[in-house]
Amino acid sequence: MAEQMGPDRNAAEVTMTTAMLKAMAHPIRREIMRYLAKAGHGRAADVGAALGLPANQVSFHLRTLGEAGFIEVDETLARDRRDRVWKLIPQPRSLGSPEAPVADEQLGQVMLAQLWEDHQLLARRLLAWVPEYVSGRTKEVHGTFLHSSVRTTPERFVALVEQIQELLVAIPDEEPGPDVALWDIALLAADDQI
Repeated sequence: MAEQMGPDRNAAEVTMTTAMLKAMAHPIRREIMRYLAKAGHGRAADVGAALGLPANQVSFHLRTLGEAGFIEVDETLARDRRDRVWKLIPQPRSLGSPEAPVADEQLGQVMLAQLWEDHQLLARRLLAWVPEYVSGRTKEVHGTFLHSSVRTTPERFVALVEQIQELLVAIPDEEPGPDVALWDIALLAADDQI
């Protein structure tokens, strides 16, 4: 189960460590990650203002995310040596797999619950917008819903998911701007055996 935010086109997938799982178990840190994915970078004060949190609290969470390997300081954006501007480290991450099991099962369950909450939020956002689009009240595209069934082998299904990920990675990241949106794309799939 992979999570990506601004993927590096050449990075290999990394199985999340215990430190990564602990860092992502906190909902504020997930909000910070989302902010950085959308904005491209940010200082503690910028992130705090956007999220309605004090800069010192955000600074603590930024350091924790940095120590876990999710974000790093971009010195090229700093105004001086004390200025810390954070950006995402673009790398696909996996919760675990049979070849590389989850580092901590309890933390893995917490992470799964967080991912499920993210998926539910995405579904609620989509369901609130779709009636406006399908009724013709808006022509702006802000999402889509696609449902399909495929009768295939597990091996071909895995290949399909890999192809979808390759397509997503092939899309170049745009610089943040007024015409650029952060698109959340979630793929949920299950066979008829579970």
